[in-house]
Amino acid sequence: MKRLMFQDDPAFWFETLRNLGLAAYGGSDVGEVVATASRITSGDYDGWHDAWLSTARRLETEARAAHPVSARDGLLRASSYYRAAEFFLHGNPDDPRIDHAYERGVACFRDAVAHLPGVTPVEIPYEDAVLRGYFYRAAGEGPGPTLVMHNGFDGAAEELHFFGALAGQERGYHVLAFDGPGQPAAIHLGGPAFRPDWENVVGPVLDFLTRDSGVDPALIALLGVSLGGYLAPRAAAYEPRLAAVVALDGVFDAVSALTAHLPMPHEESVRRAAADQDEELDRMLAHARVRSPILRWAFDHGRYVTKTPTDRAFLAEYARYGFKDGSAAKITCPVLVCEAADDLYYSAAGESDPRKLYRQLTAPKTLLTFTEEEGADAHCHPGAIRLAAARIFDWLDDTLQPVRRHAADGPKTTEDP
Repeated sequence: MKRLMFQDDPAFWFETLRNLGLAAYGGSDVGEVVATASRITSGDYDGWHDAWLSTARRLETEARAAHPVSARDGLLRASSYYRAAEFFLHGNPDDPRIDHAYERGVACFRDAVAHLPGVTPVEIPYEDAVLRGYFYRAAGEGPGPTLVMHNGFDGAAEELHFFGALAGQERGYHVLAFDGPGQPAAIHLGGPAFRPDWENVVGPVLDFLTRDSGVDPALIALLGVSLGGYLAPRAAAYEPRLAAVVALDGVFDAVSALTAHLPMPHEESVRRAAADQDEELDRMLAHARVRSPILRWAFDHGRYVTKTPTDRAFLAEYARYGFKDGSAAKITCPVLVCEAADDLYYSAAGESDPRKLYRQLTAPKTLLTFTEEEGADAHCHPGAIRLAAARIFDWLDDTLQPVRRHAADGPKTTEDP
């Protein structure tokens, strides 16, 4: 989409658009977002924090003095703005502003959803820790279909409330939205860092989920947002209990979003990042982060969520997140790969990352491209959340319907005609 603000800073514009888009399901108000962003100068991380924190605090104060419905709505928006406030601060993990804004945002969100039907915070046993999230129970009787959702490199389970969980619940899907290792609840609360073998995350989640009698174990789909467009298909390659998987948007080689900004070929960047020492590459990365707002933020946040000490160490770690090992061909359930026509991270002069992933799939597959004409061509389509939800859930309906019919028919016996 055309940058309406922050024309010289794609990172600040994308995060502004991301918050504007949440208005579709009550996660923001357009005027609040525009007024807040108008007080910020491009590239000023402290100014970004201060502006969003001020809006969040003002809104929370008003909401907590309001009548119940108004309080719920205000707290939901405040939760988004607190989340925005700490977004660019992760270059210094010890900055106390990070945890303060995160904790206030989660508190606002939990107080808000306590007044919504069928939404329950959950803790999922995982190794020697827990994964935190929310279960959205659909109305109706009997076991039903369930969508498991997780975010990606930087998004939170709370954001998924506006980015698909409500849309699924109102369409008759149970929804489990959770933060995995390296994602906000884990990283803010001292939990594990990111890992690429996401099947070892989704497995315990499905163990937890299938203990619920309202969940039909034959009708569980998985959706991953952003980097989740790698993580979810990776899990599906090794987790046979999934009936479908959605990559929103598809990611074939995560580190390509970073190496595209470096003055050397992709393979050379990856090879040199893994070396014990490479002072020349260290200098290149330092210069590149000065030139690119995307790299500046990505390296800061990447070190934070992978718990790596340097930009080069993060680059080497991030190179593990991809399908060059051929594992995409192991997926057997139907796959929906979404693509943004002008993705800030994964568009390419040649073949885009979603198309590279799509080409590697051998399971039943669908490629769904979102365009500028639709206001949906940005990474993960924050400008068209309702359009994306409609298309994704319609695909899930069509994909899972044969499984539902088969289950309803029941097993045949030799006496059946």
